[in-house]
Amino acid sequence: MSTLQETKNTILTSTLFQDWVNASPRVDAFAAITKDAAQAFLLQGIPTTKHEEWKYTNVTRLANTTFEISKSNTTLMNADVTNEKVTEDAILVIIENGILNKAASNMDGLPKGVHIGSIHDLKDNAAIQKHFLQHADYKSEPFVALNTATFSDAVCILAEANVEYNTPIHLMMVNTSNEANVYIPVRVFVAAEKNASIHVVETYVSKGNNTNAFVNAVSEVVVAENAKVNYVKLQDESSNTTHINYHRIAMARDSYEHLTTLSLGGGLIRNNLNIRLGDVNGTAYLNGLTVARFNQLVDHHTVVDHAMPHCYSNELYKNIIDDSAQGVFNGKIFVRKDAQKTNAFQSNKNLLLSDEASMNAKPQLEIFADDVKCSHGATTGQLDDEALFYLRARGIGEDAARALLNHAFAADVIEGIAHEGIKEKMLELLKEKLK
Repeated sequence: MSTLQETKNTILTSTLFQDWVNASPRVDAFAAITKDAAQAFLLQGIPTTKHEEWKYTNVTRLANTTFEISKSNTTLMNADVTNEKVTEDAILVIIENGILNKAASNMDGLPKGVHIGSIHDLKDNAAIQKHFLQHADYKSEPFVALNTATFSDAVCILAEANVEYNTPIHLMMVNTSNEANVYIPVRVFVAAEKNASIHVVETYVSKGNNTNAFVNAVSEVVVAENAKVNYVKLQDESSNTTHINYHRIAMARDSYEHLTTLSLGGGLIRNNLNIRLGDVNGTAYLNGLTVARFNQLVDHHTVVDHAMPHCYSNELYKNIIDDSAQGVFNGKIFVRKDAQKTNAFQSNKNLLLSDEASMNAKPQLEIFADDVKCSHGATTGQLDDEALFYLRARGIGEDAARALLNHAFAADVIEGIAHEGIKEKMLELLKEKLK
C-alpha cells in the first residue's frame, strides 16, 4: 500500500505522491487528464490559512500526516445497508471506500433512459465523453486536483432526454475502513439531458473503526436545456473524519437545480459548492444547514456565477453551533456584464448556543451589470429569550423548549426539498440530532 506524506508545509514530495497516484487503478480513457491533475496538485499543494479562501479552516495537518490510500476491496452486502435507504422505494447505490459495490447496491427497476454505473462501464457514453472531468476545476482547486489524480472509480448517473424519474436515487458513500490515517477519494458524475428530471441523494456515513479518515469527494452535475435536478447532500460521519467536498453544477438554458446540503456529523467539513448559470432563464436554489457540536468545524464556501441574463438564484444557509464548534460561511455571487435582468439573493443566519461557539460569515456580491435585483446578508445571534420563556410558561421543559426553537429555526431549509419522502427522512434526522 502506497503512502502520501508531506515534507514541507505546502507541497507533497513528487516521488511519494507519484507512487500513490500509480497505486490506484486508472481509468485509461482519462489518463491524460489525471496526469495533468497530478501535476496541478503538486504545484498548488495543501492550502494554509494564509490563503484567503482557507483563512478560517486549517487543513495543514493533512500535509503533516502520512495517509494510506484506501484498499479497493468491498465487504458490505445489501442486507447491511438496505434499511438505511432514504425512502423505501429508493434506488440504492453503495460506494464503499470510493468504489461502487454492486453486490450491496439495489439498482433493479430502473426505467428505460436512466443509467447508473461505474465509469469503467459507462466511459463510452456520449455525455461522459463530453462532460466527465470537464467542470470541476482542478487547476485552481487543490483538492479537486488531488481527487482527479487519485480516484480509481466514479459513479455515474445518466438521465436521457425527456425522462422524468421521481424515484430517489440514493448514493450511499460508506467508509468501512479499519485503518488509521486512511484517504478515500470519492467521485460522482450526474447528467440530466434535455427535458429530463431526477432526484439524487448523496449520504456520507462511517461504519469502520478507522481514526483520522480523510474523505475527498468531487461531484459534477450537468443540467441540460429545460432539465430539472433536485439534489440532497447529507454528511453524518464520525468525529474522526475530515471531509472535503467539491460540488460543481453546470446549468443550461431554462434549467432548474435545487441543492440542499445538510452537515450533521463529522470532524472537519469543508463544502465547496459552485453553480454556473451558463445560459438564459436558469433557476438555482442553494440551501444549507449545519448542526455542529463539540469541536467540529463546518465551512461552507459557495459560488453562484450568473453568466447570462434572465436567471434567478436564491441561497439560504443556516448554522446551529454549540459547545466549542466553529462555523464558516463564505458566499459569493457573481453577476457578469452580460447577465442583465438577474435576480440573485443570499441569506445566512446563525445561532450560537454557547459562549465558546464561533461563527465567521462573509457574504459577497460582485456585480458588473446594471439592471439587476440582488441582495445578501448575514445575522448571528442566540435563541430568543422571550420565545423560550413563552414555551416554558406553558409547561415545556427547558431542554425540550430549546430543541423546539432550534428545530423551528432549521426546518425551513429542509422544507424546500421537493420530494416528500426525502423531506420527511431529513426532518426525522434533524429531530434526532437536536434531541
